Amino acid sequence: MAANKKLNTVARVFEIAAPIAADLGLEIWDIRYLKEGSDWYLRVFIDKEGGVGINDCVEMSHALDKPLDEGDFIPNAYILEVSSPGVERELTKPEHFEKMLGQPVNIKLIRPVDRRREFAGVLTAFADGEITLTAADESEMKINKKDTAYVRLDDFGGLEQ
Repeated sequence: MAANKKLNTVARVFEIAAPIAADLGLEIWDIRYLKEGSDWYLRVFIDKEGGVGINDCVEMSHALDKPLDEGDFIPNAYILEVSSPGVERELTKPEHFEKMLGQPVNIKLIRPVDRRREFAGVLTAFADGEITLTAADESEMKINKKDTAYVRLDDFGGLEQ
């Protein structure tokens, strides 16, 4: 039941945040509503062509505050954080994968394959939940998204490929 409540909260926040972001020349990359310790956090990740600056985050936060308060659908007191998804952003949605084709990624699996859990390479395809990764040695690997702990943009920072 709690998972459904979180999904509904995230969906409702997205409905409010997406048009506000568009008006500011931004897009919503991701929204997360989670509890850390005794505090609840509502994290809104924004993006735009050329990157997000601190002023973008401040504008989005201010523009979002009042509509969220007026909506009054979030049952817990929470801390609103608006930020960029960062250079090592996590890819979670099909549109993230499509947008980042040709970019280097770091993939961590839930369970090891051939005694390895982390892989790096270039994201060359994404279809029907399957990620295609091309390593530096030109070998190709297909990984099901549901088997990943995370997929992030990467600069091949020290991982074996």
